[in-house]
Amino acid sequence: MNFAKAPLLALATILGAGAVSAQHLKPEEMIIARQAGYRTMDWNMDKIKAQLEAPADKFDKKLVLNAAKVVQAIANSGMGALYAPGTDKAAGEVKTRLKPEFFDPANKEELTKIAMNFGTQANKLAEVAEGGDQKAIQAQFGETGKACKGCHDKFRAKEKH
Repeated sequence: MNFAKAPLLALATILGAGAVSAQHLKPEEMIIARQAGYRTMDWNMDKIKAQLEAPADKFDKKLVLNAAKVVQAIANSGMGALYAPGTDKAAGEVKTRLKPEFFDPANKEELTKIAMNFGTQANKLAEVAEGGDQKAIQAQFGETGKACKGCHDKFRAKEKH
């Protein structure tokens, strides 16, 4: 086994299992799985950002494409199954910043729209990254970030320091 890919394989297994059988997971397991997915997306968005800030002669198209594909895969992994009632508060030692408003039926339409937009933007990011155009990737990277932030602004509590 290629040990460099082991963490990503483990994440894919967790997320895949979560999407298929989330109802069998404890709330803390759901929180851990979705946080792992978001940390992995964040890490890959940071890799893309670093490349976009690099001089054109240092721009690594392959690294950007691989990172964009990870973001796309997680965005389309069915992570919505990891948001069950009760996962908006700490579960055992596992903390979360998900606001209870996430589960308010009055927000369902808006939440669906936000989630669908994020998936669309992540798909576009991977598509644009295929072309390798640094400026086009920069523009789509911004749109993907805005789509992600759309959920944070409404449904994620500020981090306490």
